[in-house]
Amino acid sequence: MSTLDRMAIWSQGLATEYVLCKKASESRSHLFFQCDSSSQVWEYIAKGILRSSYTNDSSEIIVLISEESRKKMSRFCLRYAFQAVLYAIWRERNKIIHGEKMMQLPVLKRMVDKGMRNKITLMSRRGTNGMKRLMQYWFYTRM
Repeated sequence: MSTLDRMAIWSQGLATEYVLCKKASESRSHLFFQCDSSSQVWEYIAKGILRSSYTNDSSEIIVLISEESRKKMSRFCLRYAFQAVLYAIWRERNKIIHGEKMMQLPVLKRMVDKGMRNKITLMSRRGTNGMKRLMQYWFYTRM
């Protein structure tokens, strides 16, 4: 992933300030988990899945999504949430870099949640083993 901190190595004088928050240099961990905006989206989507295990530390998140001991529905939701949040944040970053306005944070959160529900609906319709009550589980995590 070509974050600005990595691109600055190749191109002297490149500004590395993260465009979403303008508070720190753009690195993978800041971009996705340490930035206030990114952290809020991740918390909104993942806190109900992780409950007491919730974290926004990138290395801990990698460990959590790699655990095979987690129940199938929880594991699926966590992994898909991880992917969905990263994609949404990266897309917003690119929009700003190319001169577009950032989506308001509450709208971005709802969009990621809607994407999760759409994926869950597809999984349910396919009849994937162990996913029969996936939407119920997702709504449970939203409380």
